[in-house]
Amino acid sequence: MKVAITNDHRGYELKKYIIKHMKNIEFVDLGANSKEFSDYSTKGIELGEYVVKNKCFGVAICGSGIGISIACNKVKGVRCAKVDFIKEAIVSRRDNDANIVAISGEKSFERAVRIVEEFINSDFSNVDRYKKRIKQINEYESK
Repeated sequence: MKVAITNDHRGYELKKYIIKHMKNIEFVDLGANSKEFSDYSTKGIELGEYVVKNKCFGVAICGSGIGISIACNKVKGVRCAKVDFIKEAIVSRRDNDANIVAISGEKSFERAVRIVEEFINSDFSNVDRYKKRIKQINEYESK
């Protein structure tokens, strides 16, 4: 399985850990490659575009996980969930068919790996009410 991953400077160490410790995943690294300042905004948008174009999952990491999730969600077709807990990773896939998970760079490394594993391994429920809501979001155009 191929998964795109990105980070800003505050997510650099966590990204390296995730890539190293998730052996069964082929990561496409779109993130910053050092702790030198980088903008989460451009990294999130780039990840969102990659995920939509390549129909794959994405992992986004910044200091809080919030800013990069907002940036990802600016890309049409992205459903990025900012996740702190394993249950949220599962629910974001099951009920919302999220295609990107956003994590705080301050999250414990082991918990972050578990969150990514659960996110990637969880399936969308395909329940009609959830499909309807996702369609409403995908078709929304601001006036």
